[in-house]
Amino acid sequence: MSGTNNRPNPGGNRGGAGFGGGGHFGAPVQKAKDFKGTLKRLLRYLKPHRLNLIIVLIFAIASTSFTIAAPKIMSHAMNKLQDGYMAKMMLEKMTDAQKAAVDQIDKQMKQTQNSPNISSTPQQAKVNPETAKAIQEFIKLPMLDTVTDANQKADIVKKMLDLSKKMPSQERSGAKNVKLTQDQINGAVKAIKETNGKYDFQYIGKIALVLMGMYVISACFSLIMGLVMSGVAQKTVRDLRMEVDKKLAKLPLKYFDSHPHGDILSRVTNDLDTVANTLQQSLTQIITSVITIIGYIIMMLTISPILTLIMLVTLPLYVVTTAFVAKKSQKYFASQQKELGALSGHVEEMYTGHKIVKVFGKEKDAIERFEAINKNLYASGWKAQFISGMMFPLMNFVSNLGYVGICIVGGLWITKNLLGLGDILAFIQYSRSFTMPIAQTAQIANVIQSTVACAERVFEILDASEEIPESPDAKVIEFPRGEVRFEHVDFRYKEEVPLIEDMNLVVKPGQTIAIVGPTGAGKTTLVNLLMRFYEINTGKISIDGVDIRDMKRNDLRKMFGMVLQDTWLFNGTIKDNIAYAKQGATMEEIVHAAKAAHADHFIRTLPDGYQTVLNEEATNISQGQKQLLTIARAILADPTILILDEATSSVDTRTEVLIQKAMSNLMEGRTSFVIAHRLSTIRDAEKILVMNKGKIIEMGNHRELIAKGGFYAELYNSQFTGQNLAADII
Repeated sequence: MSGTNNRPNPGGNRGGAGFGGGGHFGAPVQKAKDFKGTLKRLLRYLKPHRLNLIIVLIFAIASTSFTIAAPKIMSHAMNKLQDGYMAKMMLEKMTDAQKAAVDQIDKQMKQTQNSPNISSTPQQAKVNPETAKAIQEFIKLPMLDTVTDANQKADIVKKMLDLSKKMPSQERSGAKNVKLTQDQINGAVKAIKETNGKYDFQYIGKIALVLMGMYVISACFSLIMGLVMSGVAQKTVRDLRMEVDKKLAKLPLKYFDSHPHGDILSRVTNDLDTVANTLQQSLTQIITSVITIIGYIIMMLTISPILTLIMLVTLPLYVVTTAFVAKKSQKYFASQQKELGALSGHVEEMYTGHKIVKVFGKEKDAIERFEAINKNLYASGWKAQFISGMMFPLMNFVSNLGYVGICIVGGLWITKNLLGLGDILAFIQYSRSFTMPIAQTAQIANVIQSTVACAERVFEILDASEEIPESPDAKVIEFPRGEVRFEHVDFRYKEEVPLIEDMNLVVKPGQTIAIVGPTGAGKTTLVNLLMRFYEINTGKISIDGVDIRDMKRNDLRKMFGMVLQDTWLFNGTIKDNIAYAKQGATMEEIVHAAKAAHADHFIRTLPDGYQTVLNEEATNISQGQKQLLTIARAILADPTILILDEATSSVDTRTEVLIQKAMSNLMEGRTSFVIAHRLSTIRDAEKILVMNKGKIIEMGNHRELIAKGGFYAELYNSQFTGQNLAADII
């Protein structure tokens, strides 16, 4: 169908949930008329899969929780490394300081002993009792390089640092560069107790194994979640697609006449695909994104509430940035879609009608029109892509502002030993990753809005008025004879515009009824009413005395065979296309029908004969050959009532004569309705109905109507005199 070429893409950005590739924050989306109502209705289709959805939720929480907890667990390993490094450096410095201080005290004591004018001890000569006591305690401390116990080392270091404050600068000259705050002293002492000045690679290895295990389990949970959600999505859309398919079978012909085929096809394919993709991808993404946002905030609060506050201060900037870009780019994306549609339409028109364009020398106009549309598309597309492309840089800028604040405050707290290096690194990782789930949530909100709009279009099909229900005590005509009666039939497509009024007609079994008249007279409508494609407003149509409304439509239509002016053949072999009319048809029956329709000869000239495969549009055979195949199909059906709607309009005159002979044999003993514009083809009809404006204005055979000299005679003679009576007909 040509209608499928310009199908809209309701999914908008369904190619990806992020900002890369084809997805953009500012891309326009369809908006549902009743968002809440349609969303609730769509969610009702998920109710049968509640258990699976609970499993998806559990695995989503578990998988995301492992991912969220990983940086915090990793921070423990980093803190352990930091403690080991700090303890090692502290012990080395304090060991050197202790040796230097002891050497200095020993040196001074020797100088005092060698000088007769100085007191026996330096403490007595130069220091007060408190300082002397501190020096004595310092000397009595075990040397750090001789101690192996971590707690004892920590106590010695703490004692040394406390005593050094009471000792003269000369005695602590070796430790004068060890200047620490009380928080740093406490942190160092704690680190020595925990690590003994060594790197705990065993602990770090355990952390690494735990992280690897968590990532493996998280990946497995994500895989299970994806598999379960895929099943839920596909089963849900399968049920919805089956419901739509059943609904389409129940819709009256007027629904298809009033809706473009391309639009219906788009609803059944594109819109349902959008719903499936959203259920499979976006639903799990929004669950994991929300859990991730909450989890990140909780983990950041456990590390530092103040740093978390700094991070959250940037959130309003994200909202402002997103709203700004979306608002600015929306109109350009809408313009881009409009120009793209215009360009597609122009290209399709020019290439499908390129012969006419060349005949009238309009190539230059076509090129100029293309260039104008292409220029507008370039302008709109460039602006849309540029503005939407600003989203990442702006969000990175906002993210970097928070990053700078976190680094400054975090760095100061590390120097004061208020936070470990691993804590700051974990917090930075959380803050840098915090923007991604926010962006995904905003993008998914866009996708969900389009999805609900697509679902609403599908639900419009499901809510459409169906055909009148079949009669519970439906009648079946076992051996139909083909008597047709119209009794006081009224019909109108629109309530305010009457078409057929008080039609009365009796067709006896085996009669051939030709229906002629100008365009819009109601010829095809009469046939549609007979087959219950449309329901009459008042009156009665009966076959063999049975009201067609008391019969099942399927049983009714089995009595009819149709050959239409618009041929319909499907992608398959010629044999299958002819056999479409009769289930289980033998090859002999198919060939017999083809010969009766004068199609056997051209079929056998094809390379594969009856096994020749027709393509989708059946363009590998001519229009006349397609018509012959549809006639063969009608012959094979062997119907009680035959309907021919300009069945020979696409064949040459010689073939038409042959088909007319075949049709005469086919119509023998059958009730036949022949709709024709070329009146020369229906001269042998037993009864001719001349219709105009929904009414039968003349009735009789060809000779009677010509002799009458009325509307039919005038219409018939005009085809031979070349007179144009269109104005009179109108």
